[in-house]
Amino acid sequence: MPGTGEFCLEAVGQEGHTVSMTGFWAHVGLWVAQGLGVGRLPLAPGTWGAVLGVFLTMALLGTGSFWLYLGGILLSCGASIWLCGRAEVMLGQTDPGSVVLDEIIALPICFLPFVATAWWRHGLLPAPGSLLDKNGPLIGLTVFVLFRLFDILKPWPVKQSQALPGGWGITADDVLAALYTAAAAWLLLRLFHRHILA
Repeated sequence: MPGTGEFCLEAVGQEGHTVSMTGFWAHVGLWVAQGLGVGRLPLAPGTWGAVLGVFLTMALLGTGSFWLYLGGILLSCGASIWLCGRAEVMLGQTDPGSVVLDEIIALPICFLPFVATAWWRHGLLPAPGSLLDKNGPLIGLTVFVLFRLFDILKPWPVKQSQALPGGWGITADDVLAALYTAAAAWLLLRLFHRHILA
């Protein structure tokens, strides 16, 4: 039994799986899944989550390593699957609107072609501040708008991926929307020779 002042959350998730988490850590996990609280904002929580995703991208650029950038993407995707799935159970809703960690972790994927191009050309990652310099603002705005567009329109197989169970469905649609965004933004900006993030 939990000690004084501590409780245990236990709920039955999809396919009958039981999720049990100590109260404090359950609420920390929910807070992270809700984008450190921005998911609770009454207006456009997904858009605010995407804004945080830009800061996550800058943090990963700050590692200075392309492989750490990729590793950060993989780790954040895994965290999203786990935490969003548990948040869904805690809130008793399917893909709750307040859960925006999936939008946050998708943004570094959107920027991946630009990051990879810079790494291929120079052997270095762009500096975090490059998103605010030269082509950076145009790239950032294009990526942001296209991601929100693909996330809302959900072309195949983005919409279909939501049928996956728990956190897999919550996260997969944003990852797929990010892949659409990455390809579309890079090809569009390459036409105008504005695809270099330096």
